[in-house]
Amino acid sequence: MSRFFHCGHPAAFSLLVAAAALATPILPTPTRAEEPSAPVATPEPDRHPDLRRLSTTEDIWIDPIRKEVVVGGAIALDRGMIEVFACPRHTKDHEAIVATAASARLMHAALLAIGLEPGRPVSFDPEYSAAQGPAVEVIVRWTNETGRLQQRRAQELIRSTTTKLQLDADWVFAGSVFWKDPADGQEYYQADGGDMICVSNFPTAMLDLPLESSQANEALMFEVFEDRVPPRGTEVELVLSAKR
Repeated sequence: MSRFFHCGHPAAFSLLVAAAALATPILPTPTRAEEPSAPVATPEPDRHPDLRRLSTTEDIWIDPIRKEVVVGGAIALDRGMIEVFACPRHTKDHEAIVATAASARLMHAALLAIGLEPGRPVSFDPEYSAAQGPAVEVIVRWTNETGRLQQRRAQELIRSTTTKLQLDADWVFAGSVFWKDPADGQEYYQADGGDMICVSNFPTAMLDLPLESSQANEALMFEVFEDRVPPRGTEVELVLSAKR
């Protein structure tokens, strides 16, 4: 039998946050003088050396002073209907505006680290019950073709498929769920499958809208706000913080 459980305070996240807070840069192990060393690629400089980077392989930082989470990514869709605003790269890129270079699991840990506590995901049994949790502000930053920094609230990049008006609702930190594989006891954070920042309701969403929004293809409620979203492939950063 499959086992799902909500992840308000799983031990895995507590350990991850503690490790992130205490982490120091990981340096390559020196080779012994008698061993020939292979050429080593020069690492790219840290874009945010003044912030606390949570991973050497993922683009995610915490600003402990401003209580913000900064996540790197790129535009995946610049037109069409969407189910999610942002997803981890190589998951739901075909139905998301932003594909992030960080996992949902690590973003969840980062939100915990800046003081946000998850609520609970949407429920459909026995009837619809909206996702709950603290409201989260999501800002998108990028540099345009002339080199000027652009910044918009994520809602400004999304519009209704019917009214053509921009999204007028805040995301809440629902927190997704873990699934434990009964075969080996391995735990999987379900939002890592793509449901990172959703506009359609999913019980596996990390951030969701507290309003009823279908995930059926023929009834999707939101689409890309085409004249506001930069071209596909544009590098962006998401800045998440508690809604003030």
